[in-house]
Amino acid sequence: MAELATLARPYAKAVFDLAIEMDNFDEWADNLNFLAIIMKDPTMAAVISNPQVTKKTLTHILLEVCEGQVGEMGTNLLKILLEHDRLAAIPQLVLQYEALKAQHQGYITVDIATPYPLEPLQTQELETVLQKRLGKAVNISTTLDKSLLGGCLIRAGNEVIDVSIKGHLQQLAVELRH
Repeated sequence: MAELATLARPYAKAVFDLAIEMDNFDEWADNLNFLAIIMKDPTMAAVISNPQVTKKTLTHILLEVCEGQVGEMGTNLLKILLEHDRLAAIPQLVLQYEALKAQHQGYITVDIATPYPLEPLQTQELETVLQKRLGKAVNISTTLDKSLLGGCLIRAGNEVIDVSIKGHLQQLAVELRH
């Protein structure tokens, strides 16, 4: 994973610099997210990892899939990544681009895992509390994780705030062992 992060870094920086220059952050985010979805698709992953599929064939397939979904600059990035055998770095590229974008635009992306869907009012309250705690605007994304039992697990950059029942039970188990 660290190797992919290292491989993705110059590409993420280059894309970010282009986004600043052309003021098209959201277009790049859409392009990158679409490319990441392609990489996660099991069928596409099998095609990409198949050594019998030539680079020329793979290029043709990926460009067909991206047609109408990815802009010209995104298509050019895809060609460069293909040429240099860096397709596996796309998910890391997306993460690093989003981090650079968030830093530039003065917000932080916060992932909140809960065992149940959040109501809009709950999300709004969490957003207010997190903005005060983190000192910047937050962009919240939520995921469901039934293993948490209750409460939530919040990830903001390198910070993790565990207010889940599962987390409290694990902490209690650790304390009881000592």
